[in-house]
Amino acid sequence: MADEFADSVKYGLRLAKRISYGKDRSVSPPQPVTMMKPPESYLPTAPMVYAVVSEPSIVDNPDIRSYQPHVHGRCEPPALIPLQMNDIAVEIDCYIDTAFITVTGSWRVHCVMASKSCDCRIAIPMGEQGSILGVDITATRASYCTQLITIEDTASMGNEGKTQDGGFLKQDLYTLDIPQNVYMSSTFKVDGGSRLSAKLSWLQKLLYHDGQFCLNVPFSFPTYVTPGGKKLSKRERIQLNVNSSTGSGIVCKYASHPLKELRCEVGKLGFLYEAEVLTWSSADIEFSYTVSSNEIIGGFLLQSPALHDFDQRDMFCFYLFPGTTQSKKEFRKKVVFIVDISGSMHGQPLEKAKDELLTYLSKLDPQDSFSIIAFNGETYLFSSSVVLATKEAVERAVQWIKSSLIAAGSTNILLPLNQAMEMLSETTNCFPLIFLITDGAVENEKHICNVIKGYTRDRGSKCPRISIFGIGSYCNHYFLRMMAQIGRGHYEFAHDAASIDYRMRRLFTTASSVILANIAIKSLAHLGELELYPYQIPDLSSGSPLILLGRYKDNFPKSLSATGVLADLGSFEVNLKIQNAKDIPLERVFAKRQIDLLTSQAWLSGSKQLEGKVARISLQSGVPSEYTRMILLQTDKTKNQKEVDLKGPEIILFRGLAIGFGNLKATDENLAPGIKAIKSTDSTTDILAKSASKYCGRLLDCCCCMCFIQACSKLNDQSAVAFTQLCTALACFQCIDCIFDVCVSCDYC
Repeated sequence: MADEFADSVKYGLRLAKRISYGKDRSVSPPQPVTMMKPPESYLPTAPMVYAVVSEPSIVDNPDIRSYQPHVHGRCEPPALIPLQMNDIAVEIDCYIDTAFITVTGSWRVHCVMASKSCDCRIAIPMGEQGSILGVDITATRASYCTQLITIEDTASMGNEGKTQDGGFLKQDLYTLDIPQNVYMSSTFKVDGGSRLSAKLSWLQKLLYHDGQFCLNVPFSFPTYVTPGGKKLSKRERIQLNVNSSTGSGIVCKYASHPLKELRCEVGKLGFLYEAEVLTWSSADIEFSYTVSSNEIIGGFLLQSPALHDFDQRDMFCFYLFPGTTQSKKEFRKKVVFIVDISGSMHGQPLEKAKDELLTYLSKLDPQDSFSIIAFNGETYLFSSSVVLATKEAVERAVQWIKSSLIAAGSTNILLPLNQAMEMLSETTNCFPLIFLITDGAVENEKHICNVIKGYTRDRGSKCPRISIFGIGSYCNHYFLRMMAQIGRGHYEFAHDAASIDYRMRRLFTTASSVILANIAIKSLAHLGELELYPYQIPDLSSGSPLILLGRYKDNFPKSLSATGVLADLGSFEVNLKIQNAKDIPLERVFAKRQIDLLTSQAWLSGSKQLEGKVARISLQSGVPSEYTRMILLQTDKTKNQKEVDLKGPEIILFRGLAIGFGNLKATDENLAPGIKAIKSTDSTTDILAKSASKYCGRLLDCCCCMCFIQACSKLNDQSAVAFTQLCTALACFQCIDCIFDVCVSCDYC
């Protein structure tokens, strides 16, 4: 989908060359775009709006008609022309380890005739683990907003509502379409020359690296969205608020934009950047800060539930920061890698996994131990037991990885998992770790979770920590997350091959750099109706703070302490600071991780009650879930939005927000991550007509008819013959390409 999106934008930029800006010198066309860029360069790197153009003949300046020659054919798929942006403002609120971003901007449909109209598409690239919260759109004749509804309400819509694609093109890149008419009539259209305002909201996670919380918000705009004309006012605004909630001082370490400090309090910072600009920002918003502490610190943030909260138990946030001391000792490790080498891992997924595995092995201490298990339908062992990470052993492992890790076969996760547990049955004076890398779904997933529960019950705190890396959309991410939760490990995933390397490296680093294990909180278990997310307290890593949410009843203790085991096997205890959470929406900060954890539990238990709880949290927080769906509807100031008739045709249902619970069929067929089975609903004649229309239209659009006629009139006979032969050759290539397009779309090829 991302490649198709990039191709549509590339063609849209070619169509935009037809737009004439007249003789007014104060209005200059956007800078030309180099068409030899890689496809990834056409994906949005900031919130953007595109005109969806199926009829290339409507592309023109809405203010000054250029009367260009008619362009024949249709665009299949439609071309996407980036709209010029008039203003942009960003408001960022950082709480604990979560950032809430709200972008407000306006765009003009500068590329469509004033007498014509088109659909528009909004693209929202988000930062780490981003989740869309809502979109509000104001056009000339109507306004729209997104809203979450339950699956039951979706079913009640019947066939009267429209269904439309809207979701993630790739990891952390969300799109949705603004149709010409939501009410299935011709009363509303996004007209050429009109202005479009949008308010986009999402949340994302703050990364933690070298003792710093790091924020990255996509905010790099291409030059072609800058309106032509120096007289036009272009203002961009960034407002950033930080609330660390710890009561400790925070220090700004880096800012990508010239932020002016507005507020500096204990645990709180406020910044503002506002300026008139000639061109829009060409850099992402990057900001990093530290929480001042050299040693491990922790505490509780307490908060009463809001009146609208369906769960009226009190809330707390427990946090434990590793501090900035560089001399922290890490546990001696026994590591077993379980690597999926089924046929679907062929290509980049397996090659990148091998590269990261080799890099990790090269960094092991000689006193650490390791082994590797490759699996498909069978298992292939580097060694029958873990071996010390000596230079010779690592070199043998490198050769074994290069020769033995070849993608082929099916997927069986339980067999290698049992073998890894057997290898790590003796774990005296070391920290046992299992890393599982897979891209598939299996039939016995619930049984595997129960097997892991048995291991943790029998071995207790000595049970190996299980950290898992999922690749693509076919694996059951909730199964993998549940496995990691039961195994007190970490979970990371990559929906596309481009992000495998750095995400896998981050998982290896976080799970391996444990400085405090077997953490317990005295007197916490005595609270009434206590519920923790996650339900087991993970270990503290030097590369990541420990943060979790809890719900409880009764009076909270006035003093608490956390205990654990250090790398030298000595005991550790730290007094925890208890304070009321001020100006921090805890229920929103933890909504996404609470939804993910509860969805995993609902999947494992099959509990309808848990599914309903997830749906209520989703509706309350605005965070999408597996049990809710997002719709687009027209706002009406005279009508309460909650009373919208869901059976009416004005509702548009967006697909693509839920990731699902895996795809067994795709796993059995060894489809590579991200590859979708080709489904042809059109006849061969329809496919041929669309393909011919697309290629002929694009060929005719490459040049101006008048320029072509003038050039041909100046050719001599030999040049005319050569030019005719060249055109014939190009036509043959286009025919071959057209035939190929028909063949790959056919069920019989």
